[in-house]
Amino acid sequence: MWRKSSRSNNGGNGNCVEVSLAGRSARVRDSKNPAGPTVALPDWVAFAQAVKCGKFNA
Repeated sequence: MWRKSSRSNNGGNGNCVEVSLAGRSARVRDSKNPAGPTVALPDWVAFAQAVKCGKFNA
């Protein structure tokens, strides 16, 4: 099952980011690269937590 980011598709341009969690991995894709990468679940969790904490805000 793919889940779309709540921040995707602002402005109705069709761009979106989706993630699918399966076992010990997370698959990530977007409208430009539907075959996107697969990452280890602990790495995905660490990335998602860093985003939520604002570590990538400029």
